[in-house]
Amino acid sequence: MTAITGRRPVLVTGGAGFIGSNLADRLATEGHDVLVYDALLRPGVQANLDWLKQRHPQRVSAVVADVRDENALAHAASDASAVFHLAAQVAVTTSLVNPREDFDINLRASFNLLDALRRRATPVPLIFASTNKVYGDLNDVSLDLVGDAYLPADPAVRDHGVSETRPLDFHTPYGCSKGAADQYVLDFARSFGVPTAVLRMSCIYGQRQMGTEDQGWVAHFLIRALLKQPISIFGDGCQVRDVLEVGDAVDAYMAAWRRIDAVQGRAFNLGGGPANAVSLRQVLAAIEDIVGHPVKTGYSAWRAGDQRYYVSDTRLAQRELGLRQPRPWRAGLATLADWLREARGLSAPAPAEALS
Repeated sequence: MTAITGRRPVLVTGGAGFIGSNLADRLATEGHDVLVYDALLRPGVQANLDWLKQRHPQRVSAVVADVRDENALAHAASDASAVFHLAAQVAVTTSLVNPREDFDINLRASFNLLDALRRRATPVPLIFASTNKVYGDLNDVSLDLVGDAYLPADPAVRDHGVSETRPLDFHTPYGCSKGAADQYVLDFARSFGVPTAVLRMSCIYGQRQMGTEDQGWVAHFLIRALLKQPISIFGDGCQVRDVLEVGDAVDAYMAAWRRIDAVQGRAFNLGGGPANAVSLRQVLAAIEDIVGHPVKTGYSAWRAGDQRYYVSDTRLAQRELGLRQPRPWRAGLATLADWLREARGLSAPAPAEALS
């Protein structure tokens, strides 16, 4: 399937989603024709697609279809110059409710896409969006509670985070489906010469994210706070994640594609790293400063597969993909708040001196 211009497009599955739309925008801005493949089932994605088409009317085309449609997916991949595979069922909770659907979307569809590329005369690159959940719940990592954040007792892990040498340990149907797809992607490079690479993402946040309680927690917290609505926290809120602004994530995807000859068949942990490791409580405190009022929170039991600590060791990705230092999380959070206010027609809080 060719793009509007008649040239071979870059295929972005899930291209109307949060990361996908930011990636598609970058590709089109750099002069690539982009084919967005998306079922448009999640709230906000139609608006993302409309935004892309408005910004790049001669560069962005779309196929509205489900990744479970094997024929439509193969047709979309048949003339692609490269593939970024981001379409997925993204919530652990949903995978526990409907594990078969999770399997069909995350694993079966990924296999079908890989096989379609394998059958081409000359396979093209595929970059796969994986997850830190491939490492399981990390319960064997001894943690200390330091203030309002869990930190590893092992100084090396505390300083650098979890590396790609960590054994895989799939938990929950979501972890199994994404982890198995992750391994298929790597093996298709080894067994069939399809140039693939895997990015195991931590918590990505930023503009065009419509966060929910199940996925996209940074944006979800901000949205609830801006609307003066309560926030539910599962666990004690001291769990730590390394958060990465979406522009930095897009840099990594683009770098993996550009360097595919050197990095094919390899997986990289992608996150904000130790410099952007932050607990949920710490993010909530920063959000209260941004919105100018306290945020009401409630606490519930830990969810299945929840990690009390996950921080990416980003040294391999930085070295092999040539990544810059990520944006500091407080600056990224403030920028996201501004975007959410504009997108939802909300006013910013009055300066403190105006309230005195």
